[in-house]
Amino acid sequence: MRLAFLGTPDIAAACLNAVAQAGHEVAAVYAQPPAPRGRGQALRPSPVQALAESLGLSIRTPASLRDPAEIEAFRALDLDAAVVVAYGQLLPREVLEAPRLGAFNLHASLLPRWRGAAPIQRAIMAGDEVTGVQVMRMTEGLDEGPILATARLDIRPDETAGTLHDRMAQAGAGLLVATLADIAAGRAVETPQAAEGATYAKKISPRTARLHWSRPAAELDGKIRGLSPFPGAWFEAPGPRGPVRVKALLSRAEAGSGAPGTVLDDALLVATGEGAVRLLRLQREGRGPQDAADFLRGLPLPAGMQLA
Repeated sequence: MRLAFLGTPDIAAACLNAVAQAGHEVAAVYAQPPAPRGRGQALRPSPVQALAESLGLSIRTPASLRDPAEIEAFRALDLDAAVVVAYGQLLPREVLEAPRLGAFNLHASLLPRWRGAAPIQRAIMAGDEVTGVQVMRMTEGLDEGPILATARLDIRPDETAGTLHDRMAQAGAGLLVATLADIAAGRAVETPQAAEGATYAKKISPRTARLHWSRPAAELDGKIRGLSPFPGAWFEAPGPRGPVRVKALLSRAEAGSGAPGTVLDDALLVATGEGAVRLLRLQREGRGPQDAADFLRGLPLPAGMQLA
């Protein structure tokens, strides 16, 4: 089919590569404009833009696809279908209806649970045991369209948003290619989403990432893993020159009791409002991620210390 692909982050790049390798004609690739990244905050292309350029595909990075000129340029592509994976913009009806067969989205949850911007993170943070990737027909409502295909994934006890993202990217790329083949052959079946059970995966804000030790251990463990590696759930620890901001990147809920935020042993077991959390991987501000043993050699946090 003649397609446009719209996406921005790594999971979208994996899908774009699979779609291109499957032999579809990718008439244009759309991605969010280059954004400041890294320590120097230099403008850098998104993973999708970088891949499109390496594949020699036409790349477009409009600030908004609601601009009338951009809508007309999209219509002029004369598409069979549009494929959308974590693009980062809500698409107007004119764009969704421009392709002959419609627009199709790969979403990283089992809809209607976790519609919205951060389904991978929210599923782990909520303690979900199962999630998945789904291909749906896009409508004007937020992630409300009928489902064409599903791949289910278990969420492992030590899962982080990073590891789940990578598994979803692999599963989603294969599912998307298979579904596009079904659409092209006219054998795809669309199933309306359930009317009940909708939840919304709100965008992660910096305030969301702060750890509050008064919360239960299971909740904090889910938050730590759900926000790892980015943006990283964080707390403050005493340092030689004052408080040090530390990101917790991997953890495990364990038994333990004490005043919330108290370090209970010399291997970073921290008391919470209910139970305790073992911090397994951490990152000091301005430094790289470290396993707990290596981290403690640089910043000792012995039993009895109070974290904020």
